[in-house]
Amino acid sequence: MENIFHYKIGRPSPKESKSFFKTLTRLVFVEKLYNTAGIILLALIGIIMAIGTAFYGATFGIMLILLVTIPPVVYCIVVYPKFGIMILLVMAYMLFVLAQLGIDGPVGTLMDGLQVLLLLGVLIKVKKDNNDWSIFKSPITTVIFLWLGYNLLEFGNPAASSRLAWVYTIRSVAIVALSYFVFMYNIRSVKYIRTLFILLAILSFIGAAYGFKQEYIGFNQHEQAYLDTPGIPALLFIDGHWRKFSIFSDPVAFAYNMVMPSIFIICMLTMQIKLWQKIALGVLALFFLDAMLFSGTRGANILIPGALFLFAILKYNRKILIGTGIAALFIVFLINVPTSNPNLRRFQTAFKPNHDDSYNLRKMNQKRIQPYILTHPLGGGLGATGEWGKRFAPGSYLADFPPDSGYIRVAVEEGPIGLLIFCTFMFVILKTGINNYYLIENEELKTYCLAMTLIVFAYNLANFPQEALVQFPSNILFYLEVALINITLRLDISLKEKAANALKFNHQ
Repeated sequence: MENIFHYKIGRPSPKESKSFFKTLTRLVFVEKLYNTAGIILLALIGIIMAIGTAFYGATFGIMLILLVTIPPVVYCIVVYPKFGIMILLVMAYMLFVLAQLGIDGPVGTLMDGLQVLLLLGVLIKVKKDNNDWSIFKSPITTVIFLWLGYNLLEFGNPAASSRLAWVYTIRSVAIVALSYFVFMYNIRSVKYIRTLFILLAILSFIGAAYGFKQEYIGFNQHEQAYLDTPGIPALLFIDGHWRKFSIFSDPVAFAYNMVMPSIFIICMLTMQIKLWQKIALGVLALFFLDAMLFSGTRGANILIPGALFLFAILKYNRKILIGTGIAALFIVFLINVPTSNPNLRRFQTAFKPNHDDSYNLRKMNQKRIQPYILTHPLGGGLGATGEWGKRFAPGSYLADFPPDSGYIRVAVEEGPIGLLIFCTFMFVILKTGINNYYLIENEELKTYCLAMTLIVFAYNLANFPQEALVQFPSNILFYLEVALINITLRLDISLKEKAANALKFNHQ
């Protein structure tokens, strides 16, 4: 076995350095430390961990594990972006599980770092491709740059009460939006898209199953401590029933992340697949929608009917119209059936908003803020409302204003100009999705494009009664779905070119 720990005194020559790194690469990445050097290294780490833990406690051992594992993980994320994307999606779902388990730390910063690493990998590879940016060419890319540029210019908003609030807010807006480019560049095969969908289905199933656990078994110690926090019962304890949040940050995020996979499944049911697969998918969709009711989020209840409406228009045929009609009758039945079930009662109130005190209060708040919006074309600055407003500009006019809507937040913080850009942003995405759906010929890719377009449409509906695009994993998933609208068309064109080349080759 070659001894890589032997050095000559003095500066090594370029030849010696190259030989050393070649040997190191072989021992670590080819033989994967299954050699003498690896055994010695791992034994030393084990001894150090044992002694350190004995003297300094478990913290020492955890820190040493992180020190050993983080460098190779970072390397894999940058060099193997498909692996990094899967880690990003898992972390987006499990981010708040860490907090529920009582693990303190800058988990939000960890997500930022993960996204920056993936973006760095894209920049490195584009540089190797002679700065070829053509893969990103799309109307969606243009409006994303427009939206990001406007948000950056908001730093100079003269009406802003705090520049620091902008710093904290732009981080979540810009970094998450840039993940679109990560997905656009690295998702290059139908097989990998299937892998991502399977992963998301598993994560969604875990979220739904944990929601059932909270509903029928109860909350764990950490969750109960959170629910006992002053002010939380007023938000989550409604009509003698706790709203569930599963593994997510809040009931709203839980509800929306149950509806979106259900919309995807509805689209999948139209594909030419086996009967048992359709039955399994249908049961899974019902499982997600049942879990959604535990959240008590009324805004989520209108998303399936809304998505079905667009679905029937885009996929216009006799079977779809009949199926949509049956679904509509079932929803009408659920809205009007007498019930003592608190989840179903709250579902029914979503379709009778004028009888709801919460909805009427929101309407009154929105009416109150309209004069401010009309007199501030650039808005009050990013982060002027909500938690950042209370933290960085306490006592300001907007600090205590509850936006309760993604569109209202944009209008208040970024003004009518920002709202116009944001609405244009959404319009271009939906228009591109609809155009691509009719252009794509491959049935599987066509279905994926339709599903992504319907989900984006549902997010637009959801963004009116709630802030649908600010929490993990919805913010990451939104840009994944937007990217897939372009990727599906790109892959369809590639498949057609391959088929044409194969046909040409056969003729020759």
